[in-house]
Amino acid sequence: MWNDTPEIAQMREAVRALCSDFPGRYWREKDRERAYPREFVDALTKAGFLAALIPEEYGGSGLGLSAAAAILEEIHGSGCNASACHAQMYIMGTILRDGSEAQKQQYLPKIATGELRLQAFGVTEPGSGTNTLGLKTTAVRDGDDYVINGQKVWTSRAEYSDLMVLLARTTPQDQVQKRTDGLSVFIVDMREAVGNGLTIKPIRTMINHSTTEVYFDDLRVPAKNIIGEEGKGLRYILNGMNAERVLIAAECIGDARWFTRKASHYASEREVFDRPIGQNQGVQFPIARSYAQTEAADLMVRKAAAMFDAGEGMAAEANMAKMLASEASWAAGEACMQTHGGFAFAEDYDIERKWRETRLYQIAPISTNLILSYLAEHVLDLPRSY
Repeated sequence: MWNDTPEIAQMREAVRALCSDFPGRYWREKDRERAYPREFVDALTKAGFLAALIPEEYGGSGLGLSAAAAILEEIHGSGCNASACHAQMYIMGTILRDGSEAQKQQYLPKIATGELRLQAFGVTEPGSGTNTLGLKTTAVRDGDDYVINGQKVWTSRAEYSDLMVLLARTTPQDQVQKRTDGLSVFIVDMREAVGNGLTIKPIRTMINHSTTEVYFDDLRVPAKNIIGEEGKGLRYILNGMNAERVLIAAECIGDARWFTRKASHYASEREVFDRPIGQNQGVQFPIARSYAQTEAADLMVRKAAAMFDAGEGMAAEANMAKMLASEASWAAGEACMQTHGGFAFAEDYDIERKWRETRLYQIAPISTNLILSYLAEHVLDLPRSY
């Protein structure tokens, strides 16, 4: 389980080769300007990496989640950042698994070629946060359309996406038989929607994540754009969220390995008091400990991805992979920062940028506390805490 297939190993090499064309100075410029790395995304698209999970009959590679995780890990391990495009991998799964054949034929081939960008995922709202059942955005059927009103927040890449997968309430919460019913998923063509009921407001953050708030004001979406059965959308979204957590975890593994390599090299070369600082156990031990954390987390990432590819339930494994990997990347980042001392704060070393970027993943796409609550209730049979 812990060894790559020859195909995945070869793919890792190809990803590293592509990333070598986008060195630190490229990312530093994008970070300073808070600019979208369009050239990088275009290169990944042209190489076919963003279509890894799309079946061959729709123009993709037909690979599994293990391969997709390897791609994202190598991107981050090379010092790059996949946040501008990683959503395309897991969002399209909602269409692939639960969409109609007509929807698959209409969208997946164009997503595979890059003609269409599916990067926006409209779920989180200001008032409900991770309480997805409490979302207030509504979709009301009106003839051949649904009329959508409400607001989403932390909808990343909305400015650079052609399509959005949107979760909205189609049945009031007090009228559903099961608390998980009443939510539906829609494909929103943002090219038509912006200025016609959809408004996008960028949010400037501590990292270059291209995130936004989006507002819906009587936005009309064709009824044919609903994915699956009305009122059953939460189930469709949760399937995709498990894949998302595994892929984010893989990115964290890449970040952690980047930090560890950087710290180990510097600790071996940097001399203070006429000796390499890496000779001191106070420097060695944090690097070694974070390395051990990373290797352990990687095993959980690989296990969760393999279970997903085998069609097995893996909600607990996906959550544990995301939690453990995000903590390992943060520990490695802290060790790297401490090893470099004042130089870690210099932009040219890329450490402070990567350190800021990897901190996000203990919060998003789900916080560590929510993961622990899930494990406590659903794995350990402890009383529900929320």
